[in-house]
Amino acid sequence: MVNVRARVPFKVGLKSNIPADLLSFNGLESGKEHVAVIFRDADKQEVAPLVRMHSECLTGDVFHSSRCDCGEQLDETINKMGDQGGVILYLRQEGRGIGLYNKIDAYELQSQGMNTYEANNHLGFGDDLRDFTEAALMLKALGLSTIRLVTNNPKKIRELEENGITITEVVGTKAHVKEGNESYLKTKAAHGKHRFNFD
Repeated sequence: MVNVRARVPFKVGLKSNIPADLLSFNGLESGKEHVAVIFRDADKQEVAPLVRMHSECLTGDVFHSSRCDCGEQLDETINKMGDQGGVILYLRQEGRGIGLYNKIDAYELQSQGMNTYEANNHLGFGDDLRDFTEAALMLKALGLSTIRLVTNNPKKIRELEENGITITEVVGTKAHVKEGNESYLKTKAAHGKHRFNFD
């Protein structure tokens, strides 16, 4: 299932040229181009590695939108894994699975007063259309059936466990509160049951 494994230098914090492996996969039923980023050969170590499933967020990861905290969570995880090792599964599931253009439509509805879930529902979508079955298959292709999961989202925990992945520890990320996203984070905590510490 693993297609190509290429060594790529990363910038982690203030350090440049931190080696990591970037992996592509074949045989994924969705046809989406999910990738894995492996720091410090974490898939070859005997201890359960840190793993984060990070769903693509062009607006947050690339353009640093203040609407969400996705880019900050990704940066926090890269910094942690640059030091400790770990695996990031970068999943092509923009906008909690509704796609980029629909996400932009949802942004406009949020500007009119809807929260992130209400906006998706208004467009005819469920709260969260992401499916983490393929993420579990990717982990198994890497020989990883026991992990420590970096997440605040109970849906990710539940779906990985339902697909045969043992999670020995859940490692939360910080609540990256900034101007423009506090309401978004509180909605995720209240509606999506995300586990944030706002202190």
